[in-house]
Amino acid sequence: GYNLVDPPKMNTVSLPKKGWVALRFKASNPGVWLWHCHLDRHLSWGMDTVFIVKNGGTRETSIREPPPNMPPCSSSAIRLQRLDNS
Repeated sequence: GYNLVDPPKMNTVSLPKKGWVALRFKASNPGVWLWHCHLDRHLSWGMDTVFIVKNGGTRETSIREPPPNMPPCSSSAIRLQRLDNS
């Protein structure tokens, strides 16, 4: 069976050849996150994914606005899109 009561905290999981893993996590840190295999050539085999954690209902669970005096990343205009709860 699965330990769903007090599972160990891990940020890396080893898998055997042709193996699989079931992950359960609480998405409480908003942003765009990459999950990937730690062997670079496996990225070209599709062993990676990106997922988005949207803003929560409180200041602590939402991405903050950049400060008004923050310079852009380059001289060209960059438009930032806000993550919303829709």
